[in-house]
Amino acid sequence: MLETGTTQSGLSRLSGVRQPSISGFLSGRVDLSDEQLDRLLSCMGFRLEVVRRPVVPQLTRSERRSWQLHRRLSTLLSRESFEDWRPRIERNLDRLGNRVTGQPHERNLERWRQLVDRGDVPGMHRVLTGLDRDSIEMREVSPMSGLLPDDQRRDVLRQAG
Repeated sequence: MLETGTTQSGLSRLSGVRQPSISGFLSGRVDLSDEQLDRLLSCMGFRLEVVRRPVVPQLTRSERRSWQLHRRLSTLLSRESFEDWRPRIERNLDRLGNRVTGQPHERNLERWRQLVDRGDVPGMHRVLTGLDRDSIEMREVSPMSGLLPDDQRRDVLRQAG
């Protein structure tokens, strides 16, 4: 935008994308799809080129350990094990609901409730193994405590260092 001298309101008029959405994207509060971003760029004489390559995410020690524990748990999660685990998960959700305050934790706890209520095992796998910020934050209020057998938990923690 600086290079082309395009303002947010000007880009909004050219693209048909609302100015608050453009502002939210520029401040990092709103994610745009590749199609939306390509549309904005084309209005300024550019095109979007997406390069796919693996990137090692920058995680804190705590985030990495949580991911490793949840990833191991994901190997045990199936429709059958979920039904066996469901009572404990629901108790954990109730317990967390009494302790958790503030955002994004309250919202993420509600999202866990929705996954559990729907029995969305593939959705749970995505949260348990995801390395995106959303999954990392979801695991901060994970209702999966007490499900990973102690020997596997110790093994993961020993490997994590």
